[in-house]
Amino acid sequence: MSHDRNALIEEVVSAWRSRDPHGRVQPSPAWFDLPEEDRRQAFRDTLQQRRLEAASHPQGLSSTARAVLARLEPRSPAPPGSDP
Repeated sequence: MSHDRNALIEEVVSAWRSRDPHGRVQPSPAWFDLPEEDRRQAFRDTLQQRRLEAASHPQGLSSTARAVLARLEPRSPAPPGSDP
């Protein structure tokens, strides 16, 4: 496996995702740089990574689950006329 291929797969497997100015999660740019078979490998690696994360977390949560729950926590209401 080449270094570039490894780096792209590692980026895809990571739970970190950038957000646009409205806070929407953006797909990993590395996903689009991988050929189909490497995307399938990244998917398999992601499933394994999330299982390992959940197994090592006291509440059984993966990094993705923790990120989603953090976004669901109550926030102060948006000012009138703002984009949610």
